[in-house]
Amino acid sequence: MDFKSWKHVFKLDPAKFIHDDDLARICQSGTDGIIVGGSDDVTAEGVVDLLMRIKKFNIAVVLEVSTVESVTPGYDYFFIPTVLNSTDTKWVKDIHHNAIKEFGDFIEWQQLIAEGYIILNPHCKAAKLTAANTLIDEEDVIAYARMAEHYFKLPILYIEYSGMYGDVHLVAAVKYELEYTQLFYGGGICNAQQAKEMAQFADTVVVGNIIYNDLAEAISTVKAVKDTV
Repeated sequence: MDFKSWKHVFKLDPAKFIHDDDLARICQSGTDGIIVGGSDDVTAEGVVDLLMRIKKFNIAVVLEVSTVESVTPGYDYFFIPTVLNSTDTKWVKDIHHNAIKEFGDFIEWQQLIAEGYIILNPHCKAAKLTAANTLIDEEDVIAYARMAEHYFKLPILYIEYSGMYGDVHLVAAVKYELEYTQLFYGGGICNAQQAKEMAQFADTVVVGNIIYNDLAEAISTVKAVKDTV
């Protein structure tokens, strides 16, 4: 269940439908875990429904928290994004502060894992929602990576391209800067070759949208990542 050992995870959107048979194939694919999360239309009902269906299988399941209203117990971890390149402090610390102010007495702190996010696709919903400054160069991204590891000491840094395949050179450069912070990569992986390419540098490869478009191709990414040394 330790996320630090994860090489490959699938990300499921609670706002999107997935058939029980397809969900079973995902959960039994050999992936290391399932992240449940999305940018919009995330409801408590959708989050609970997906959790109950995934819990039928012996696999770690994480809720990536986008709204306080959708938080529900039962998940193995709760990943809490802080968008490092957001221009609105709401997405860096303010909603986190409000949530802790309201629920701090009840939080199981060992289940909360902070994620530093760098969102780099200007056209994705996540970038628009969080007012992310995507017009940054490699030097800026490296500075955020150094902040994540040495200043904030975050356990996870997530390079997010959400909907487009990212810059492999940039991911490699970020990985070079990190020793203790775990590098997650997500965005635009449509086949095994892309998954394998990113797995050379990212500690954990996240595969999402392709699940809903080509399940067989999505499942092929598991072996591709696991076979990458």
